[in-house]
Amino acid sequence: MTFLVKVRNTVIHFINSVPEKSQRIITEALARLEDDPFPGSGGNKERINLRKGREVYRMHIARKFTVFYSVDLPNKIVRVHEILTIEQAHKKYGRL
Repeated sequence: MTFLVKVRNTVIHFINSVPEKSQRIITEALARLEDDPFPGSGGNKERINLRKGREVYRMHIARKFTVFYSVDLPNKIVRVHEILTIEQAHKKYGRL
C-alpha cells in the first residue's frame, strides 16, 4: 500500500535550514513513509499520545532528528507536522 506524504511548509523550511547531508538523510527517511508509515519493522517509529483523540506517530532519523506525523489510512495520506532536533523534541514533549 503506497501513501502520499504531505509535508507542512514549516517542515520544508526546517529541511532547507539544515546542512545538505542532513537534508538528504531526512528526505530519504520521509520517502520511506510512503511504503511503511506504521511502527514495527523498517525504522524507529512509534505511536504516541500527544493530542487527545488523535493518533500521532514519531520517527527518529539518524539519532539526530525527530519527525511527528499522522496517518490518514482511508485516504492513504501521511501528514508530516513537525521535524525537530532530538534535543528540541525532548524539551517540547519530554522523553517519549
